[in-house]
Amino acid sequence: MKKLVLITSLILSLVLLSSCSDKKAVVPVPSEVKTVPIVTQVAPTIKDYFSFSENSEYVYEGKGNEYASYNVFVDYLTGNRVQLRSNNGGTETVKVLENKDGKLTMLLAKSECYYRENLTQNPSNNEEILLKEPLIKGTTWTLYDNRKRYISNVDVEVTTPLGKYKTLEVTTENKEGKNLDYYAPNVGLVKTAFVIKDADEITSVLSKVEKESPLTQKVKFYYPNAIDEKLYFVNKELSFKTNDITKIIFEKAFKDLPKGDFGKVLGPNVKIKSLYLNKDNTVYVDFTKELVSEMNAGSGYEGMILQCITNTLGAYYGVDKVYITIEGMPYSSGHIMMKKGEYFTANYKNSVELK
Repeated sequence: MKKLVLITSLILSLVLLSSCSDKKAVVPVPSEVKTVPIVTQVAPTIKDYFSFSENSEYVYEGKGNEYASYNVFVDYLTGNRVQLRSNNGGTETVKVLENKDGKLTMLLAKSECYYRENLTQNPSNNEEILLKEPLIKGTTWTLYDNRKRYISNVDVEVTTPLGKYKTLEVTTENKEGKNLDYYAPNVGLVKTAFVIKDADEITSVLSKVEKESPLTQKVKFYYPNAIDEKLYFVNKELSFKTNDITKIIFEKAFKDLPKGDFGKVLGPNVKIKSLYLNKDNTVYVDFTKELVSEMNAGSGYEGMILQCITNTLGAYYGVDKVYITIEGMPYSSGHIMMKKGEYFTANYKNSVELK
């Protein structure tokens, strides 16, 4: 009986296998699977709001105060730092800002700064945090003078002559009232409002961004005249692009002689190796040796040339003292020998404007 069951099972298996072999196997094909990308919302960073373009001028329209309107130029862009120059018609202020460690910090602010010099690496004075991550409502910090600053709102709509922006609103509280700063993505500061108790609101709003707009400055350059032994000055308009080196611009301008009987101040091969205003309110300028070797002047005329250098640089930096060196050593020639630390003094009495 067991054998009969076994044989029957074997026959049935062979029949099933035979029937399957006569038909093509059907393999189920899965339907097309659509992949839906997972979108991860990235939190905004200060870099999204820290936006300055080289060779650009930012124009702000003001209301409520004669100095609320101002222009901003980008002097220098170096790594995560920017040096900005603002002019409100009354004064020029230079500020150095740094984006680092989740903070936008104003490292330096220098008012009445009419000369152009790279201050991005200068020591900080009273650092002030302008923005701090996370860029969400409620982020709060205290300034060096104990004022309170915080992100008071996000996605605040601000209307400007350039259009409407969704902005971060940053509030700074002080005894007189409060300041409101509005930052837009990829633009930067688009509006500032000073809300003072029992007074009208003072506002500054970004109205225009001028591309390829370098900083221009009028500078008095002095040249000697051997005939009447006077110094003549001419107002030259110098143009500075972002990251231009001031000493190179001045070197070229010195060599560009005005029409007339004027002697050269710098020979064709003279280079200015360094130029800066020191903390002792003295301009330090270092020339290559060609300043003396290409001068070919007697003592009186040499003194006039040195006075032209002193007057030009002294007037530009707003000081009276100019320390002139040659290859790092005190100025020395066959006629004039200066001691270490001895400087030349600006003197404009024998000067005449060239018209």
